[in-house]
Amino acid sequence: MTIHDVAKQATTLDITHFVKTRYSAKAYDASKKISDENIGRIKELLRFSPSSVNGQPWHFVLAGTEEGKARVAKATETRFPFNTGSILKASHVVVFASRLELPEDYLLKVLDQEEADGRFAADPATFKPQMHGGRTMFANIHKQDMKDLQHWMDKQVYLNIGQFLLGVATLGIDATPMEGIDNAVLDAEFGLREKGYSSLMVVALGYRDQAADFNARLPKSRLPYSEILTEV
Repeated sequence: MTIHDVAKQATTLDITHFVKTRYSAKAYDASKKISDENIGRIKELLRFSPSSVNGQPWHFVLAGTEEGKARVAKATETRFPFNTGSILKASHVVVFASRLELPEDYLLKVLDQEEADGRFAADPATFKPQMHGGRTMFANIHKQDMKDLQHWMDKQVYLNIGQFLLGVATLGIDATPMEGIDNAVLDAEFGLREKGYSSLMVVALGYRDQAADFNARLPKSRLPYSEILTEV
């Protein structure tokens, strides 16, 4: 069953239902675990996120064992101990990391994958070099002209995180995005920088502890449309 099948089963629920009811869980029930079936869907959410020019400048660490979660929690122990408990009690934890560079060999790897997936089947000789040229052009704009290549790649990972938070909510899974982590500790623990990445955020996943999670009982608060929206 794909995530689309799950969506069809929820035909009575508008997407805004999940937008309005999801929140950042503050306490997890350690006895409740995400099913293997939903872990498969979680992986699909990570993989199929949109990104600018399909650059996919990310890497993920999915920790579901006690040992794995403890390794992630090391990044909170010194400066962010208030996040340690959620990581350890969550069913799973995802580390989101961004690329540090966009070298030519990586761009060609993405291009070859697109070809293998049939993106250029109609006319490979025309469309494949066009895609590579366009992606390289945007990468060079951010590297050479705007000089914000790292920031640009980070934004693609945050785009993934936004979709991910909404996606897991549709599965009935609670989540907590955490920037309160020591990135250097996390990068060293998983050898991310040696692989060409650096961590940005951790997202804990699981099921809320109804008694301990104070945030579950609080109403959402957002600025009014008059403040945030201009219609023309």
